[in-house]
Amino acid sequence: MSNIPTPHIAAKEGDFAKTVLMPGDPLRAKFIAETFLTDAVLVNNVRGVNGYTGYYNGKRVSVMASGMGIPSMGIYSYELFNFYDIDNIIRIGTAGSIHPDLKIRNVVLAMGACTDSNYGAQYELPGTFAPIASFELLRKAVKVIEEMGNIGYKVGNVVSSDVFYSDRQTTAAWQKMGALAIEMESAALYMNAARAGKNALTICTISDSLVTGEVTTAEERQTSFDDMMKIALEIA
Repeated sequence: MSNIPTPHIAAKEGDFAKTVLMPGDPLRAKFIAETFLTDAVLVNNVRGVNGYTGYYNGKRVSVMASGMGIPSMGIYSYELFNFYDIDNIIRIGTAGSIHPDLKIRNVVLAMGACTDSNYGAQYELPGTFAPIASFELLRKAVKVIEEMGNIGYKVGNVVSSDVFYSDRQTTAAWQKMGALAIEMESAALYMNAARAGKNALTICTISDSLVTGEVTTAEERQTSFDDMMKIALEIA
């Protein structure tokens, strides 16, 4: 019996390309499809989570939102990897900088994803799993950034947190371990990719700084992070 469509994705077999870009925001997915893709077709809109497939420079590519947080990313990336047979998921999202050298609109490539989530407990491993990116996608992303030039970026660990508002002050603890930024999805994406034997990478734009207090607007987060989108599309 076919597992598709799923309770969360209405697309049919073959509707998705082998590489899916995943912003958190459904409106950002719509913006990417309308701005960067040609012949884009809406393949999913369950719960307003927009998913499109089109072409970028002649290459078939899909873009679909993941929603916010590890549980949401966990569901969508699992279904794409395991039911729709997607090979690569590239998360394109926002993150809060906790590193003094990472400025607003700089780019972070998440080589690894620390987490305070219990998501990994399901695998019943005899230790602590370290969620990491696909080296192949990471290497391509660095190459694209270097060729584009004039993009401030860092490669390293991010923190995938389960909470946006917290009673606990944990930033300093992650800083002392060299973490670059805090976001909310990458650990689940990387774990699902590892379990499915697939590839994943997170490319984040710094939308606010927990070091300086600088922030971007909601509109900027939705539409203006072009460098991140172009990097992801080029390696797709």
